[in-house]
Amino acid sequence: MAAVISDLQEQLTAKDETLQNHQDQLKQRDQAIQSRDAHIKILEELLRHKKIQQFAASSEKQPNQIVLFDEAELEVAIDELRDELPDDVEEADAPPRSHKRRQRGFSDTLLRERIELTLSDDEKAGASKTFFTKVKEELEYIPAQLKVLEYWQEKAVFEQDGEERVIVAARSTHPLGKCIATPSLLAYLITSKYADGLPLYRQEQMLKRLGHEVSRTSMAHWIIRLNDVFKPLMTLMREAQNGSDYLQADETRIQVLKEDGKRAQSDKWMWVTRGGPPGKPSVLFDYDPSRGGQVPVRLLDTFQGILQADGYSGYGQVCRENGLTRIGCWDHARRKFVEASRAAPAKGKKGPPSKADVALSHIRKLYAVEKAANELSDGERYRVRQEKSLPLLNAFKAWLEKNASKVLKGSLTRKAMDYTLNQWDTLVGYCERGDLKISNAGAENAIRPFALGRKAWLFADTSQGAKASATCYSLIETAKANGLEPSAYIHHVLTHIADAVTLEQLETLLPWNAELPTSKKVAQYG
Repeated sequence: MAAVISDLQEQLTAKDETLQNHQDQLKQRDQAIQSRDAHIKILEELLRHKKIQQFAASSEKQPNQIVLFDEAELEVAIDELRDELPDDVEEADAPPRSHKRRQRGFSDTLLRERIELTLSDDEKAGASKTFFTKVKEELEYIPAQLKVLEYWQEKAVFEQDGEERVIVAARSTHPLGKCIATPSLLAYLITSKYADGLPLYRQEQMLKRLGHEVSRTSMAHWIIRLNDVFKPLMTLMREAQNGSDYLQADETRIQVLKEDGKRAQSDKWMWVTRGGPPGKPSVLFDYDPSRGGQVPVRLLDTFQGILQADGYSGYGQVCRENGLTRIGCWDHARRKFVEASRAAPAKGKKGPPSKADVALSHIRKLYAVEKAANELSDGERYRVRQEKSLPLLNAFKAWLEKNASKVLKGSLTRKAMDYTLNQWDTLVGYCERGDLKISNAGAENAIRPFALGRKAWLFADTSQGAKASATCYSLIETAKANGLEPSAYIHHVLTHIADAVTLEQLETLLPWNAELPTSKKVAQYG
């Protein structure tokens, strides 16, 4: 009996081991199936994301946005805060929100011509008096034209002691020395390419239709040569910008075909910094084949203050070496949640919101505070952020920490949540001062004309061309930041920079110092 019982126990043990092995195999299979399903979900999400990137509109606006924050209530809350201000704070520091009105008529800066529609002598015969009334205004376009400026230099001959002495009239200086293009034509070429995105080959065709063919090679050489002409001015702009205490930075790709040590297809980079002391805003571009941290170190060598950028680690080196305070960009964090929301599987109208949608609703609350406080003074905006934004930020962070582990690792939503939590210390930095921005949109908007122009001219041939492009974009965007018409400003600089031999003369050409001639006006009534 003992032998039988022992044999039965061994059989039971063997069966238990076999059953356990089967259970382990089933568990491993279930885990493999779950891992496969998770991988499939991520691949399906990425596929939807790629389709959206390729075919869908790029706007970040979402249909059926979750309204968890009443903007009207926010306005009331801010008004209550304003009522609590001390008596020594002037209400004029916080002007009321102005509503844009539709423009009527045309700008007073436009050239005007009076056209009189008269009666015939027979029609007004016997009238006691006649008078004119303006009945309408029309906007006319004056087509561009080319003309040749012929310079005739007067020379005077003096005879003295049997010798002749010749005196000649002074010639006007040209920024490029010997060049067939006037400053106005050079300004037109630069503005057309870098402000309007017209490649040089199109401008070549346009000038040919106007009566004279100028090769794109000549245009390119002029622009590259002008880079050295503009360099002293760019140095002064960089020094002024680095003298401020708050800058925004961004970078984008550019393809340069001929770059030492780099393949033509490899990415090179156009960097932009935006900021400057009060009354001296500047937007400065700089080309570098590298995206390494040594580039911001070179550009911001003397800058001491607050640097706002996205989460790219390349800005960490300059922040450590210069002791800069770094703040983040909520546009960048929001964009990741927008991508996750768009790539999510389609759900019914009554379905629960996705985690990405809920995160976006939290971020919209932050932007609603900024919109309502847009026209407040820096001091009042700081107080509103402390009263309204910080509690919203704390609530959002708590929600992220609670829900991040519940989201599939590797999915777009999880990546967005992890990015936001990892960048949290920099993302909340804008609340430390009232003049700081919630996002890096200023730098991104400044770099957008370059990105649009890049679609037209596709690439730069050499590094010299890329550096010249950076200079031209800097002049154009800085002129716009100072309320100047870019073409008029560049024409002004080209007209005077050849004669600017001292530091004081160069400083008068900076956008915030330049005095451009005002447009001539023709009186409507003589």
